Amino acid sequence: MKKVLLSAVALMAFGIAAQAQDIKFGVKAGVNIADLSDNSAGSRVGFHVGGLAEFGITEQFSIQPELLYSGQGAKVNEGFGDVDLKLDYISLPVLAKYRIVKGFSVEAGPQVGFLISAKAEDEDVKDAYKSVDFGVTGGAEYELPMGVFFQARYYVGLSSVTEDIEVFGTSYSADTNNIMISLSAGYRF
Repeated sequence: MKKVLLSAVALMAFGIAAQAQDIKFGVKAGVNIADLSDNSAGSRVGFHVGGLAEFGITEQFSIQPELLYSGQGAKVNEGFGDVDLKLDYISLPVLAKYRIVKGFSVEAGPQVGFLISAKAEDEDVKDAYKSVDFGVTGGAEYELPMGVFFQARYYVGLSSVTEDIEVFGTSYSADTNNIMISLSAGYRF
C-alpha cells in the first residue's frame, strides 16, 4: 500500500512538474527538534541539509520536491537512564505551496523517509526500526527578493517506525511515530 501511494504521489509530482511554467532550484539546511510519539524522556536536536526544486504552476501555486539528509530520533528512557536514539533518514517531501502574499507562503504535503542509520549510544539498533517512514509535513516560508528563504515546519509520521517484537514468546505490537519541528534557511537560484 505504501509503495502504491508513494508511486501515485511521485507520478502526480512529475506530471505537475511537466506543466510547470517556472522552475527554480535551491539548497537548504537547518535544525530538527525530533521526538517519538510514545517517548517521555525528551527530544533529540539534529540537523537537515539538502536540495530542492520548485515548479511554479501559477503565480500563487507551486510544487516543491526536496531531497534531504535528516537527523531525527529522541532521548529514550531505558529504565537505567536516558539513552540518545539517533535515527538518520534520507527524506523526500513533496510539498504543495501557496503564496499568500509576495514572499510569504504556506506549504503542506506527504513525506517519505528512508532509514540509513539507527544508533542508541553508538550501538547499532537498525534491526529494531522499519526502513521506511511515511508522514505529512506542513509549515510556512518567507523568501527575500534575493532568493534567501526561511522555513518553519511540523512533521507527523503516519506509519510506525518500530518493528513488532517478541519477548519470551509474547508478541508486542509497536506503534511509535516520528514527530519533528524543523527550522531552515536556504537559497533559491
